[in-house]
Amino acid sequence: MTQPDEVDRIVDAWRRERPDLDVEPLQVLSRVSRLARHLDRARRAAFAASELESWEFDVLSALRRAGEPYELSPKALLQQTLVSSGTMTNRVDRLTVRGLVERRTDPNDGRSIRVRMSAEGRSRVDRAIGVLLQSETELLERLPRADQTQLADLLRTLGAGFDEMPA
Repeated sequence: MTQPDEVDRIVDAWRRERPDLDVEPLQVLSRVSRLARHLDRARRAAFAASELESWEFDVLSALRRAGEPYELSPKALLQQTLVSSGTMTNRVDRLTVRGLVERRTDPNDGRSIRVRMSAEGRSRVDRAIGVLLQSETELLERLPRADQTQLADLLRTLGAGFDEMPA
């Protein structure tokens, strides 16, 4: 068995102070929350190495995953990044100013636009994903691959439906 961690100490304290409450959800979700903070730090460092903010990486990686010519409609970007229309407009504006994306008229509908990643945007997101995956591999190295797969399956089950919930 592993050594007790900070969450164990927190849960024990709540059990002592509030024995009337079922504090078992803290066993999982407090650990997920703490791990999320470590992951956020690792991601910020990975993105900073490519001179990107995390939100810039989100948009650019959605475009990169789309494949050549690395463009999507604003609606598709909204679906993949879970932000509001106004937020996405602001993000595309800022990425355009930085030369990482450009707006193009949709050839199939002259009233619509497409957002296309520039060569510089592709270079930065490719650099960032390499650094990110190395960092995330290091974060997971304590778990054998089979345990990582099991954990991914459990988290998938836990998170099922969350993306469809209103923010």
